[in-house]
Amino acid sequence: MRLKLPEGSFGAYLFDCDGTIADSMPLHYLAWRKALAEWNCEFDEKRFYAWGGMPVAEIISTLNKKHGLSMPVETVSLRKERLYFDLLPQLKPVPEVLEHIEAEHGRTPFAVVSGSTRESVIASLVSLNLLDRFDTLVCAGDYKRGKPDPEAFLLASERLGVAPENCLVFEDTEMGIQAAQAAGMASVKIPPPWERL
Repeated sequence: MRLKLPEGSFGAYLFDCDGTIADSMPLHYLAWRKALAEWNCEFDEKRFYAWGGMPVAEIISTLNKKHGLSMPVETVSLRKERLYFDLLPQLKPVPEVLEHIEAEHGRTPFAVVSGSTRESVIASLVSLNLLDRFDTLVCAGDYKRGKPDPEAFLLASERLGVAPENCLVFEDTEMGIQAAQAAGMASVKIPPPWERL
């Protein structure tokens, strides 16, 4: 399957990480299930994909409210990250996105814009041997409002010195696409794993 990019030429490419560069969503889901099972907390796969792009701390807080639980956000966050890091040897890139990274690297500035922690993003990119391709990383903690708010994408375009309207966003979630639109950026949606087969 090939990705169809919007018409025109772009001054920068902004990539989400999980589910976009890294085919990591199935691994993240395994880590979530394991971490949450320790607190008897359900997290079905459909909801997991629907919440794609939501910061880890926000997911835990929302699940606490939804299930009337009081899981310690920091503890569960760290546990989930550790479990994900254990699965990293299984991580593969999304081939349709990798193709564009390889073709444009060195010609177009790249940024990663993610709701994941910097540690998690770096671990994924190092595992895929792609960390050196990116000029800047915008991760959870670098901005106040997560996707669908445009703040993270606007910060990336500012760091790269490229106007928002000249940026192309690669995203796998609805929240991410909404954030790109709110930032005035063109976008391309990466289909979920089961549609890419």
